[in-house]
Amino acid sequence: MEKLKMRTRSLSQEQIKAIKDVFPSCVREAYFEATGEKRLLVDFDELRQELSDQIVDGPQERFRLDWPGKREALAMANMPIEKTLLPCREESVNFEATQNLFLEGDNFEALKIIEETFLGSVRMIYIDPPYNTGRNLIYRNDYSEKSADFLERSGQISGEGGRLVANPETSGRFHSDWLSMMYQRLKVAKNILAKDGVLVCAIDENEFGTLSVLMKEVFSGAAWEHAYVSVIHNPRGQQGTNFSYINEYLIFVYPSGTKSIGDRKIREEDVNWSQFRNWGGESERTDAKNCFYPVLVQDEKIIGFGDVCPDDFHPEQTEWRDGVAYVYPIDNSGTERKWRYARQSVEEIASMLRAKRSGDGYQIEIGKTFGLYRSVWTDKRYDSNEYGTKLVNSLVEGSGFTFPKSLWAVYDPIEAVTGNHKDAIILDFFAGSATTAHAVMQLNANDGGNRRFIMVQVPEAIDSSLPPYKRGFTTIAEISKERIRRAGGKLLEGECHPDWNRDVGFRVLKVDTSNMKDVYYRPDELKQSDLLDMVDNVKDGRTAEDLLFQVLLDWGVDLTLPIRREMVQGKTVFFVDDNALVACFDRGITEDLVKELAGHEPLRVVFRDNGFVSDAVKINVEQIFRQLSPTTDVKSI
Repeated sequence: MEKLKMRTRSLSQEQIKAIKDVFPSCVREAYFEATGEKRLLVDFDELRQELSDQIVDGPQERFRLDWPGKREALAMANMPIEKTLLPCREESVNFEATQNLFLEGDNFEALKIIEETFLGSVRMIYIDPPYNTGRNLIYRNDYSEKSADFLERSGQISGEGGRLVANPETSGRFHSDWLSMMYQRLKVAKNILAKDGVLVCAIDENEFGTLSVLMKEVFSGAAWEHAYVSVIHNPRGQQGTNFSYINEYLIFVYPSGTKSIGDRKIREEDVNWSQFRNWGGESERTDAKNCFYPVLVQDEKIIGFGDVCPDDFHPEQTEWRDGVAYVYPIDNSGTERKWRYARQSVEEIASMLRAKRSGDGYQIEIGKTFGLYRSVWTDKRYDSNEYGTKLVNSLVEGSGFTFPKSLWAVYDPIEAVTGNHKDAIILDFFAGSATTAHAVMQLNANDGGNRRFIMVQVPEAIDSSLPPYKRGFTTIAEISKERIRRAGGKLLEGECHPDWNRDVGFRVLKVDTSNMKDVYYRPDELKQSDLLDMVDNVKDGRTAEDLLFQVLLDWGVDLTLPIRREMVQGKTVFFVDDNALVACFDRGITEDLVKELAGHEPLRVVFRDNGFVSDAVKINVEQIFRQLSPTTDVKSI
């Protein structure tokens, strides 16, 4: 019976397999004693030889951003880690039914853990990372870490100190540390983003330049477009040496050639209206005959466009037929002119046009900025003091967040990206005060959407001298969760869209070490003193539900699916979304129980490797499922 790997995927190994498919002679297989497994390695000298007619020796000049520690950061981003997520029902809200997730732990590890589960399925990533100002008080900016420390933390080195990467150098300082931190997370986040997904990152002037270049490297080539929006978040300005900064930035990264950003809800005063009819040089009908046709108007609304008029047809500026006005591009002097757009393309910009009364007829106008988001956002509701600090403190008094984002500065980007995708998943792996979760719930309450959020926040310890600690909060994550609870409760008290499912809950899952003992991953290192671990390869203190969630992660099953726990023939059995997955981690599993579970015809089933009453039953499990439920994937841990 095949065993689950119970660790995150190795991106580098998957990439090497792709190389092997094209250049099999350039890939070697090597055995690593540190992990007791075989891994693929690229013979780069051989690969260069294969490509000798396309490259030359020596480094090539190209557009790139380099810093001390970049290669190490990339290697770590590609490594698998032996971590999992443990469910925490007591800190969750509506654990059984909610579709939202709150992941507590290091956000890089959290991204690695959920990468396979949410691969290519997140519609929007919104992040507000630390700005690397050197002044942050409640969110640390020192992300430097020796490679050996990371390898040990993630379970990648043995007791003797063996490692899978050759570069043991530490990362650089300040800008380099910050870039390494962002690079790792963006590399993994890109895999989670859907093909038509959008990433939005808030940043200030300190790292805007470096981050914009880094974004172009991670999201490179013609497949991606990048846009930069200046948001006036502090109209009063902040003290500076030469300049008083009143703005921050939003970096939008989205697929090229697609309508990824929805139409803006335009206020009348935002639109620059002008005549749809051409004037001046080369503006007459004879200059472009396919631009002379009627615009159909009824009750002051544009309802369609007529065919191009024949050359011998000369109507009035506005003709009426059965209550419908046919409006032509004829000026007040009676000169036949032309519309700005030809008949074959006018319907594509119909939403940009409006009909305006003019005497007994109409004038057709076009809004030049209609439906497009501007590169400068100046709305008063982006004020981080009024709609950020004061709002958070009204929900969680004394929260200690001095510069939380305005709710609307997060709400508007989410609406722009997911306005037409009401079942979208929105990920924020720098959750902070959980403004993103609040904004998602607010948008759902307003338009009846059922968007889901995934928040990730490290349980950063709060200094005991600060107000939040004195109010009972020991970590930032605790404040984040409390803000979501209170914001959700307040939304339910107000008016909500009738189609909204009113989901203001969240499942709390905490990053932790694997449920499995080291012997599960490195059986070749087994010593006589480890024989007792072979009796049970699950760590002490881990529950059956803990095991279930690691199995969900390993199999890439949605972590928010409903879970039902039942007693079947005296054993605890988990049914995930009825038959998406069935799991039983009890011991003493009999053939009768196996047959009963097979009768449910689940898509997947998992047992504990040493949980069967006899070796004979264990051997027969796969045969039983082949007979009773041949499509079931059967595995063990």
